[in-house]
Amino acid sequence: MADPRPIYARIAAELRDHIGSGALAEGDRAPSTNELSAFHSVNPTTSGKALAELVADGLLEKRRGLGMFVVPGARGMVLARRRSALAADFIRPLLTEARALGIDDAALDELIAAERKQP
Repeated sequence: MADPRPIYARIAAELRDHIGSGALAEGDRAPSTNELSAFHSVNPTTSGKALAELVADGLLEKRRGLGMFVVPGARGMVLARRRSALAADFIRPLLTEARALGIDDAALDELIAAERKQP
């Protein structure tokens, strides 16, 4: 299934992933609008919108005449948001489903431990 998000949102998510992994480190220059446009074969407006989203999120800052740069603390912000999303998107639904199935905490812990051992 194709990703239903708009292209600019996918580009922004990719850059967030690079920041979160450290591939795009704090203080590094982010790819320019033109670089992103060429790489993704999209209109510069689309890649500009992705960069603007990251600026609005507080992950990038514009330095006049130099480009966009990853702000100090950006990696921590990305990881904190991802941890929060992990809880909301996966852990809470898992706990709700476990309760609906009558699985207690000890049994759930055993299921998770067994899954950790899977290759």
